Amino acid sequence: MSGGAEKVVCVTGASGYIASWLVKLLLQRGYTVNASVRDPNDPKKTEHLLMLDGAKERLHLFKADLLEEGSFDSLFDGCEGVFHIASPVDFSANNPQAELIEPAVEGTLNVLRSCAKVSSVKRVVLTSSMAAVVYSGKPLTPDVVVDETWISDPAVCEKSKLWYVLSKTLAEKAAWEFSKENGIDMVAMLPGWVSGPLLQPTLNATLEPLLKLVKGAESVPLIYPAWVDVRDVANAHILAFENPSASGRYCLVERVLQFSEFVKLMRELFPDINLPEKCGDDHPFASSYKVSRERAESLGLKFTPVEVTLKDTFESLRARNLF
Repeated sequence: MSGGAEKVVCVTGASGYIASWLVKLLLQRGYTVNASVRDPNDPKKTEHLLMLDGAKERLHLFKADLLEEGSFDSLFDGCEGVFHIASPVDFSANNPQAELIEPAVEGTLNVLRSCAKVSSVKRVVLTSSMAAVVYSGKPLTPDVVVDETWISDPAVCEKSKLWYVLSKTLAEKAAWEFSKENGIDMVAMLPGWVSGPLLQPTLNATLEPLLKLVKGAESVPLIYPAWVDVRDVANAHILAFENPSASGRYCLVERVLQFSEFVKLMRELFPDINLPEKCGDDHPFASSYKVSRERAESLGLKFTPVEVTLKDTFESLRARNLF
């Protein structure tokens, strides 16, 4: 599965943060990309994709709805690979069941049902999250190394009202069960807190807290301490598709930063930004641990240092006049 020339793949939720980078890198590698978006007529969702190198010749936009069974059938027909990225990201949902859990779980199953009907699909690469890994109830201390064998416990998520975490945990669980029952070759990518430059014109959920910091938040908003660059996440998806021996789950974390380390790094990078002295209540920055990079690096992934990622993130936000 190496190289993209004359290969057709599909990316779901293509207008999103990670997916936009994935589309860009796939086009660069010569792939033809069928991209699903909720509204192909909304320039905010599509213009940045249509401007990518190779888009004119090899990018095809389709309308598809995660909650509509069969709406991906025609998109996947003729595709060798499916990258399923579309899933709601919302850390303050009013109705978690309807806004997060149902679209994540049912949406994933609808995508996989379509894959099961189409004989051309050789591999599915699912975007899960470190959210589906670390909330296992096991202690997170500086001597702990989290790896792909860790699985978040739905009971722990519910007890702590971590609805986004629960949605990713349940969606990945359902995906593995369906894939095994239906003989689908699936690989799951587990990124931490994704940052780095934007391609899309709108601010996404993981960069919003960083913007709040710049704008003078009194305490650091909810930011998960395990960092990864959006470009590395997109690249890892392609490596997982192209490497025949790739299998199972892959944690994607360059580094876990303690709150004090994060503030120190931010002050070095941006001396003109006035940073708060404390993080918010019940903040995940309270825990410090390590995440294994062994499996991700075995794919050939070279991680971008978090210093570079943060610098590029803020330059990107500044260039878009979001400050």
